[in-house]
Amino acid sequence: MIQNPHAVREPKENNLEMAIGHEVRAARRQLGITVADLAAATGLSIGMLSKIENGNISPSLTTLQSLSRALGVPITAFFRRYEEPRNAVFVKSGEGVELERRGTRAGHQYRLLGHIDNNSSGVMVEPYLITLSQDSDTFPTFQHAGLEFLHMLEGEVVYRHGDQLFHMQPGDSLFFDADAPHGPEQLVRLPAQYLSIISYPKSGTEPG
Repeated sequence: MIQNPHAVREPKENNLEMAIGHEVRAARRQLGITVADLAAATGLSIGMLSKIENGNISPSLTTLQSLSRALGVPITAFFRRYEEPRNAVFVKSGEGVELERRGTRAGHQYRLLGHIDNNSSGVMVEPYLITLSQDSDTFPTFQHAGLEFLHMLEGEVVYRHGDQLFHMQPGDSLFFDADAPHGPEQLVRLPAQYLSIISYPKSGTEPG
């Protein structure tokens, strides 16, 4: 199912009652039990549990202890969503971390625009601004886990993905499985600059 990235999910996540309610509901669903089942296990009424799950009431410590035992999670788990930091990285124009990737040539600049190591999505995302300012006889070829998205900003490049060639001009985009060999095949018009966004599972192998 395609999700709406702009949808408001669980409004007021910074509200303690909403955060607790979200975790109680998630733990209950994880066990595959109904509100009625949880009511029977805790001695709480179905109405009270509904209010807790919807963030409409502030449960007492005694109530949280009962829920903790019935759901098999520590009490601290109910506060996780409230306490968990939501990181954001802001990079001013012309800034970012300049780095060398495997196969980097002179005149090939890779600037990492942001990186969030501990995030809640289970996915690592690395946005690069790549600038190619000098021609070269050989070009770097990359192959790594995950997906990659390219968006051409200026110049022209013939970009290889597997055995396919794509003539990319400003405004063009390319989205592909990064497990196939890929990289610039021919620099048609310099300087060339494009945005490269790489995503891969946290447990996966980091791009090389």
